[in-house]
Amino acid sequence: MSGIDGKVVAITGASGGIGEATALLLAEKGARLVLGARRSERLAELVARIEKAGGAAVQARTDVTRRDDLHALVALAGERFGRLDVLVNNAGAGTISPLDDLRVDEWDQMVDVNVKGVLHGIGAALPVFRAQGTGHFITVASTAAFRVAPAMAVYAGTKFAVRAICEGLRQEAGDSLRVTTVSPGAVATEFAEASTNPQVRRQITEMRDRIAIPPTAIAQAIAYAVEQPATVDVSEIVVRPTAQN
Repeated sequence: MSGIDGKVVAITGASGGIGEATALLLAEKGARLVLGARRSERLAELVARIEKAGGAAVQARTDVTRRDDLHALVALAGERFGRLDVLVNNAGAGTISPLDDLRVDEWDQMVDVNVKGVLHGIGAALPVFRAQGTGHFITVASTAAFRVAPAMAVYAGTKFAVRAICEGLRQEAGDSLRVTTVSPGAVATEFAEASTNPQVRRQITEMRDRIAIPPTAIAQAIAYAVEQPATVDVSEIVVRPTAQN
């Protein structure tokens, strides 16, 4: 038996990209999944795929900017599977653009999803983990948490914040909870299409098509952290294309 088999794992942003790949891989390894995202139809299709393959999964429409949605997702884990072992804070927004564009609404969205969304997940799961005496937070950040590039000031700012929050959580977690931050580089997802600046969108799309790694590479990193013994905390993982600076 792997260190994943039988664990109950909740994943936000599970309807595509890294979240979907992670759900499929963990289900294959025996995890029981609690999947959240805004796109309910795609979640339903994913749950059906997992169940058809013999796995166990449930879904809930989840907008991470809504605190109640995260509490409902965590509660669903308890109702259906009796506990929650891992929360994967994966949902993210990447509407990147130069600051001169003054796309303030998009700045707000990135702060709400990338920072507040992670905090809402922590706020929902931390009391449950404390009561159980065990639990694992995994947060998907970005290589932008280490390096700022033009047009990515606000996005990088949110990811720097996430990395700081997770490090603080790790230090406060004590010897019974685990905290992992996974920072992907260029991944072949829908990230590029999020930018409303045509030039930035072209640049990101070109880089993705040229060097991006598949979402399964990040899913494997997440699985590695989950399957370690309870006494092993994999604190940070950076996964980028070999060709990425």
